[in-house]
Amino acid sequence: MSKSVNIDWNNLAFSYIKTEFRYVSRWKDGKWDDGSLIEDNKLSISEASTALHYGQQCFEGLKAYRTKEEKIQLFRPDQNAKRMNDSCKRVLMPEIPEEKFIDACIQVVKANEAYIPPHGTGATLYLRPFMIGVGDNLGVKPAPEFIFCVFCVPVGPYFKGGMTPVNFTIADYDRASPWGTGASKVGGNYAGSLLAHEEAVKKGFADCIYLDPATHTKIEEVGAANFFGITKNDKFITPKSPSILPSITKYSLMHIAKEYLEMEVEEIDVPVENLDEFKEAGACGTAAVITPIGGIDYKDNLHVFYSETEVGPVTKKLYNTLYGIQFGDVKAPEGWIVEVK
Repeated sequence: MSKSVNIDWNNLAFSYIKTEFRYVSRWKDGKWDDGSLIEDNKLSISEASTALHYGQQCFEGLKAYRTKEEKIQLFRPDQNAKRMNDSCKRVLMPEIPEEKFIDACIQVVKANEAYIPPHGTGATLYLRPFMIGVGDNLGVKPAPEFIFCVFCVPVGPYFKGGMTPVNFTIADYDRASPWGTGASKVGGNYAGSLLAHEEAVKKGFADCIYLDPATHTKIEEVGAANFFGITKNDKFITPKSPSILPSITKYSLMHIAKEYLEMEVEEIDVPVENLDEFKEAGACGTAAVITPIGGIDYKDNLHVFYSETEVGPVTKKLYNTLYGIQFGDVKAPEGWIVEVK
């Protein structure tokens, strides 16, 4: 158990705070060591590490939640483990056994229990598992050694004062290439998005929307999140593409839309010319759960969905249901919750 901490839970941002313990495991000579919790938040690596030169690394993001009964729970960590291993395979890094991944997350949460925000604040404990290629290496080839680490940071609710729709613009840049690393959670995808994001913000938008790299006609991702739209006949639509990162939040929302809200759900092409088919739209991911989209600027025309100032009723139901499941206030589907004991 961690010591007590002096944190203003109601004014937390999404920013780094050093917590007490993090988990580190090293891969060498074809196998992972047992891993352990350490207090030092600095990693010492070779200047020739592949993570530094060739981007051989990947990461994940998930959260721990405190329920009103004071239970602590993780949301679908098995899916993060699977997605991380898919990323590892794509950039030739060793896979992490699912049990090891989940155990590492549990160890970090338990060791930093004092940093888990109280129920009702909307704040959570964000976990960042990552893997980097390390060791002495010069040529373009897989690293001889790897480090797997999980650290945690208490973060505030994404929306201060409640959800408010924001506007996006269509990017002139590609987020990924066809059959590239778009479906992998690797750092290069995010470094490549920084300029497009900055230019969108300078134009007065929250972020940009990327179209498919092959034809530039179909919506793929919204900044670092997945897109969804609600049609005028209450169908949940989300893009399908080999260059989209498979969002755990998105697939959770698809299940909720179908099983909880009894909506029809489709993962299909979403032509940007067909924006008028949607009465509501949103971006979804771990940090915000859902970011409501007020409007999308396309060819110098702002297409407004439900409202630029109010959240649509279907989007609100989706958000409240998923948020309730994560915090233990709504019954979760079997296997979605891992209790930290």
